[in-house]
Amino acid sequence: MAEAERVIGTPDSSETGAVEPEQATAAERPKGRRRLVVLLAVAALAYALDLVSKLIVVAKLEHQDSIHVLGDWLQLEVIRNPGAAWGVGEAFTIVFTVIAAAVIVVIVRLAKKLYSTPWAIALGLLLGGALGNLTDRIFRAPGIFEGAVVDFIAPKHYPVFNLADSAIVCGGILIVLLSFRGIDPDGTVHKD
Repeated sequence: MAEAERVIGTPDSSETGAVEPEQATAAERPKGRRRLVVLLAVAALAYALDLVSKLIVVAKLEHQDSIHVLGDWLQLEVIRNPGAAWGVGEAFTIVFTVIAAAVIVVIVRLAKKLYSTPWAIALGLLLGGALGNLTDRIFRAPGIFEGAVVDFIAPKHYPVFNLADSAIVCGGILIVLLSFRGIDPDGTVHKD
């Protein structure tokens, strides 16, 4: 009777494409790897754009007058920032270095459970941005783990920032939006 109900009633997992719990991890591994590739590709792109832009800005614009891109509304102006956003906490450069390193570790650990493309993009942006600013803190003057971040995008009435900062902010906004929509990094959706 149970066999007849299964055949007549609802389709079994082989007919619907559903994966049994024992098979779930093996079946989902390729899906997870693809998301990891997305995370790494986005992180690499964000990091490369930040690094190249800073190398060009330091080589061509440092110790020069600011360049007006859109009149007074947007300028390119090189500033070395030892603190966080808006120059806050300039005496705590080492703390920001540790925080950036911790963010990277958390993202790498979270990547093991990553089955959502939007989360892969968001975490990739955070990872690329954190790596970009961490590179400055490690390798730029005045010394290892005390380096000042190179900021150069200067909108009117707003603090100067860089592409790593932009990646971090965009990744953070995307994470907030995903959280509001109830989407978890593992791809599950909560209908609260």
